[in-house]
Amino acid sequence: MLELEEALARILAVVPTPFRETVSLDQAQGRIALDAIIAGIDLPVFDNSSMDGYAVRAADVAAASPRVPVTLRLTGLVPAGQGSSGELAAGCCVRLFTGSPMPQGADAVVMQEDTRIVPGQPEEVLVVDPVKPWENVRFCGEDMKRGTMLVQPGDRLSLGRLMLLAAEGVGQISVGRRPVVGVIATGSELKEAGEALGPGQIYESNRVGLALLVQRAGGIARTYPLVPDVPEAAREALDRAFAECDLVVSCGGVSVGEMDFTKSAFEQLGGKIQFWKVAIKPGKPFSFGRLADKFLFGLPGNPISAVVTFLVLVRPALERWQGAGAIELPGSPGVLAEPLANPGGRRHFVRVCMDAQGNVRSAGVQASHTLSSLLSANGLVDVPARTTLGQGTTVRVLRWE
Repeated sequence: MLELEEALARILAVVPTPFRETVSLDQAQGRIALDAIIAGIDLPVFDNSSMDGYAVRAADVAAASPRVPVTLRLTGLVPAGQGSSGELAAGCCVRLFTGSPMPQGADAVVMQEDTRIVPGQPEEVLVVDPVKPWENVRFCGEDMKRGTMLVQPGDRLSLGRLMLLAAEGVGQISVGRRPVVGVIATGSELKEAGEALGPGQIYESNRVGLALLVQRAGGIARTYPLVPDVPEAAREALDRAFAECDLVVSCGGVSVGEMDFTKSAFEQLGGKIQFWKVAIKPGKPFSFGRLADKFLFGLPGNPISAVVTFLVLVRPALERWQGAGAIELPGSPGVLAEPLANPGGRRHFVRVCMDAQGNVRSAGVQASHTLSSLLSANGLVDVPARTTLGQGTTVRVLRWE
């Protein structure tokens, strides 16, 4: 039985170098960048107005007030998208809009609300409020300097990164290809939703959860029909899934019972189990195997065991497959509002609920079949073997959302 770190290291050691593909920015949300991208232009590209109003020399309107407005001569109009109107002379102003380039000689923008136009005198603007030098001006390069690193290999392309890339004029980006992940559930007791339950049967729930977790990890989930506990059925299901997918995530059939056929069916196809059993709770009967350049992740059938082993062993592999630099689950600090005890010999990933104030409590019964705990759980706390974490202990809450 392997410790979690060794099991994960063995998996990551054989994950292939990311397969590269080029996509447009609108297809890149959440993908992993494989190349560094450096800003090629300043943002903003030029000094411009942050308001609708008038470009002025601040000194010209320093004495302006509602009772004694300053009169300026209007010498031009510059809509956004057009070039500057040239040098601004003293005692003059230029009509600007948000994003309009600043004229040479101007050092401030008076908001439209702080001006008045005299009826019948369209070339005169009355300024009723002073402005400070450079007020309402957005400077060239104040947001992003040319030469700044925008994206590094391994970065996930978030909303902010994609918008910056678009503003820099980047139209396409090289990313790691999303792996196609087959999701299989085995067990003669399992029935599809909508079918009538017979004696001893239950509705299958793992595939929908695992498919969602695959998608959140950037993979493309392909769900397969339920597989009964028949050796030939298990072999045929795996054969089909491996033919169509980069890797396969199965749940059930990996323990030591007489009706557990997943591992033997995999070996009949030419696959080799790399290891079996990991010293974690829930999820001990996890197996990992390799078939040529494809992989089997054999998850336990109990739903919480399947979720936990996916999060700590499968998800990192999917992230690395796509070239991610950071592959661990995101975590948030919290404080235990009650003790968390683990008297057993395996580290226990306890389902917890952390509130907005950072208080952490158990999400309820911790049995590996209790789906109801996922309704309130929003994280996991890794409790070492034979350890009790007391109330008030600061812990790291691993998040999957």
